[in-house]
Amino acid sequence: MQTPEPYPPPEPEEDWLASQPRPARSFEDLSGLGMRLTWVSGLILAISAFTDWYVGSGPGPTTSVIAWHTGGLGKLVLVIGLAVLALVILREAGIDLPASVPESLVVIGLGALSTIFVLIRLISIPDEFYGAGRGIGIFISLIASLLVIAAGLLRAGEEL
Repeated sequence: MQTPEPYPPPEPEEDWLASQPRPARSFEDLSGLGMRLTWVSGLILAISAFTDWYVGSGPGPTTSVIAWHTGGLGKLVLVIGLAVLALVILREAGIDLPASVPESLVVIGLGALSTIFVLIRLISIPDEFYGAGRGIGIFISLIASLLVIAAGLLRAGEEL
């Protein structure tokens, strides 16, 4: 007489793997996202200084005013975009900031400063461009500035 086995035979491994749910994305899968977003948003911010911030049309041709010609704030937006790019280039070259200055905090600060500058120009059109409307470039600059802040926050999460 044959004794029954106490446990059922194991199922083939392929069936067991197929029946398991896929795990959600872990944070480790997103580890390089902060660095990529930093250089992309910095590049967009720097380029946006050469896009139209104000557009005017009148009896003559349609005029477009780039950020470079809006005064010091437009030039500072370009400098901030280049500073964000310089941070990424230095990091890739192996040059790090001192340990007492977190790089993510610097990126967040640059993004906040850029956001303030763009918001000033968004709200207050310079007198010499009175009658001109806001162009698409100023909104691109605002979105890029906010993306720099988001990139800094992502990098802060990666540094932990």
